[in-house]
Amino acid sequence: MAMQKRFKVQHGDVFPAGAFLKGAVEPVMDFNAEKRADGSRPQATDKDTGLLMWQAIVLDADEEAGKKDTALSVKFAAKVQPVPPENKTPFPWTPIEFVGLTALAYVDDSGNGRPRIAWSFRAEEMVAPGEAGKSTGGAGKAASGQAAA
Repeated sequence: MAMQKRFKVQHGDVFPAGAFLKGAVEPVMDFNAEKRADGSRPQATDKDTGLLMWQAIVLDADEEAGKKDTALSVKFAAKVQPVPPENKTPFPWTPIEFVGLTALAYVDDSGNGRPRIAWSFRAEEMVAPGEAGKSTGGAGKAASGQAAA
């Protein structure tokens, strides 16, 4: 049996105690592309779809999460910047749930000479917890309604 590079996972499998958006969704810069005349870098695009790449820093609420796994990046491929759900809490972090979440394992050897298995995550959209599967009216989706995992 051949296993695909990226495989589908459920939000609760990755974030059993919940997840929180820290800050804004930002473009992913293409560090393999040449710098522009002003010194900036272009935004990365997904090699399969050609859509722009975006990323969000996510806090894992799991008390069992290790130090390196408490804050991680989840990426999106979308025509326009994904919009998170409204934060209805008094806290600076927005509770979120990912829809269409995929995972890719890779070897992280950038540490102290001791490689470890790390994970790269992508999602189709982010919604308020409990809203996955419901019609969100565009909340948490890219304005185009198109996002790829």
